[in-house]
Amino acid sequence: MILNCAIIDDEPLAAELLASYTKKVPFLNLIGTYNSAVNGMKDLREHPVELLFMDIQMPELSGLEFAKILPKETKIIFTTAFNQYAIEGYKVNAIDYLLKPVSFEEFLKASNKALDWFTTVRKQDTYREDRFMLVKSDYKLVKIALDDILYIEGLKDYVRIYLENGDKVMSLMNMKKLEDYLPQPEFMRTHRSYIVHMNKITVIDRFRIVFGDVYIPISDSYKEEVQTYFDRHTLV
Repeated sequence: MILNCAIIDDEPLAAELLASYTKKVPFLNLIGTYNSAVNGMKDLREHPVELLFMDIQMPELSGLEFAKILPKETKIIFTTAFNQYAIEGYKVNAIDYLLKPVSFEEFLKASNKALDWFTTVRKQDTYREDRFMLVKSDYKLVKIALDDILYIEGLKDYVRIYLENGDKVMSLMNMKKLEDYLPQPEFMRTHRSYIVHMNKITVIDRFRIVFGDVYIPISDSYKEEVQTYFDRHTLV
C-alpha cells in the first residue's frame, strides 16, 4: 500500500528534514510541501492526501485549527517543538504526535502506525462489501456469510463458528486471525474464547450475552470496550 502524504511546516529546515525522511520510506509518496496551512488549504481540500505531517504553531492558521477543516480521509501526524499540545492533537484524531527535532526512527514508527491504521480500515471496508469469508473445515473450503454468524468460540487450536440457522462449522484457526479479519465493532471480542456478532444480540442478562440457552461471558479484559458499545445503544 502506498500512502500519499504532504508536509506543512513554516520552518524550512524542518520541512526539508521531513521530506528527506519520506524518501527513505517505501510506502510514502510525497506530493507536496507547504510553508503554511493557508498555502496548503486549497490543494489539500481539493486533492486530499492520506497522511499529513504538520506543525502546530504557524502564522494565520494553526495546525490544530486546520485539522478541524480537513477532509476526514486525511490522517495527521503532528510535528512540533511544543509538548503542551499533545492532548489537543489527539482530540482531532491525530495518528501520532512527534516532538522536534524528529529523528528518523520516530518518523518511521509514526509512519508505520499510519500504515497499520489505513491497512485495517481498507481491509474492513473490503470485508463489508464482500460480506463473507472462506474457512477450511474437514479438508473443504466452506463459505460463511458474515450476516449468518451469531458468535465464534475458540477451542485451543480450533474455532467453532455458530450460525443463525443452528449449524456449526469447525476450523483449524486461531481467534486472533478471525478477530483481525472481521469488521469491528460489528464483531467484538468479549472474552479470550468468544467473538460475538453484536448486531445479533437480543438479550443481555447480568452482563452476559444470551443466545437461546447459551450465555456468552464478558471478561474483565474486554469489559470496558463492550460496555462502551452497549452504552452507545442504550436508551434509559
